Amino acid sequence: MLLFRQFVNEDLGCASYLVGDAQAGSAVVVDPAFAIEDYLAFAEQEGVRLERVLETHTHADHVSGHGRFALEHGLPVAIHPLAEPDYPFEPLEDGQVVAVGSVRIRVVHTPGHRPEHCSFVLDGELALTGDSMFVGAAARPDLAVAAREGAEDLYHSLGRLLDLGDNVQIYPGHVAGSLCGGNMSSDTSSTIARERATNEALQFRDVQEFVLVSASVSTPRPPTTERVVALNRGPWVAWPGALQEVEAAGDATVLDVRPFHDYSAGHIPGAISVPVNGGAFGTKSGFVLMPGERIVLHARSEAEAREAAGKLWAVGILELEGYLLAPDTPTTLPVLDVDELRTLLESPGLQLVDVRETSERDSGYIPGSTNVPYRLLRKLGCGALDRSKPVVTVCESGPRAAIAASLLQREGFDVSAVAGGGIADFSDTVAFRRCGA
Repeated sequence: MLLFRQFVNEDLGCASYLVGDAQAGSAVVVDPAFAIEDYLAFAEQEGVRLERVLETHTHADHVSGHGRFALEHGLPVAIHPLAEPDYPFEPLEDGQVVAVGSVRIRVVHTPGHRPEHCSFVLDGELALTGDSMFVGAAARPDLAVAAREGAEDLYHSLGRLLDLGDNVQIYPGHVAGSLCGGNMSSDTSSTIARERATNEALQFRDVQEFVLVSASVSTPRPPTTERVVALNRGPWVAWPGALQEVEAAGDATVLDVRPFHDYSAGHIPGAISVPVNGGAFGTKSGFVLMPGERIVLHARSEAEAREAAGKLWAVGILELEGYLLAPDTPTTLPVLDVDELRTLLESPGLQLVDVRETSERDSGYIPGSTNVPYRLLRKLGCGALDRSKPVVTVCESGPRAAIAASLLQREGFDVSAVAGGGIADFSDTVAFRRCGA
């Protein structure tokens, strides 16, 4: 009897799976997240023994839980040899069948996203497609090799998956919210038939046309790609020790994880605001924190601090020194609504900074605004802005403008954020069409 359970990490848009034979009492975990407790609880609930971890590939956007399974539970890890991991592993080969009780898992080598990538077909009926075929999209090919090389491999891999047959159900490694692909659906499963008919990435009949389109990746790279790949290929990563409350941040960077209205009302000078309840917390934090930076969290409660810590650890940000609950918060940050912004647009000397991605701005922007994506403000600096003039940050609906404002205030700018609305509320924006688009 097939035992099958999908687990979705909403913050990162990642999916993982537990596959087993309920009657035989055995199971495996596919592409586990760093927090492995849910898999253990489900296995105990169903009365199955976890036997090994199967990895579709070396993940670039989240730390795998394979190290914890190996260190804490002695489970072996299986992956294709092209991954070249620095940990002991069981090699997976194309066509190999992994038996889990009476369940048969066939390995299908599907390179493109990464050279080692494999998909897993369960009893000929379900396909775990990892980072190859998504619901409504295909994986990006530029994270491990040259984009054109990866795209050519991906084209042929998608063809192999289509050959599985229209009745096969697919369960991808990512859903909407992940940066490992673009335009993917929030649906967590589909069928080969549905994808053959509706997935734009599967409509190409010529490999060169597919390569031309697929290799032109506009989605930002996951911010911690190199770090996470190194962690996932290297020695096992253990779960960090319990996060402790500290009395002061010292010279560490303060990451304020409270809701933005709390931050704007009062925060530690120089603190960076990324609300843990705002969605994609780990990804956004990765964009605004520097590699190896020592970090102290400012949270409303111990539970909020631990939630934030878990999401940071999941993307390889491990340098957390503790959390603060009731520090002195003398600094405020002004907040504007859309109507106030409309009034201010007539003010001479105002610098309006559109912090969306360039591709978003092309479809409509406020005349006179300057485009600096929020994720680049800290890493590339603020040289394009005049420190002697006031700044207002704006995005599509508010959250990124709030993060950007905290970064600019940290650099000494007189800044306000349009935190409750944005470009979507303007009907008189200007569209921009790029040459060749």
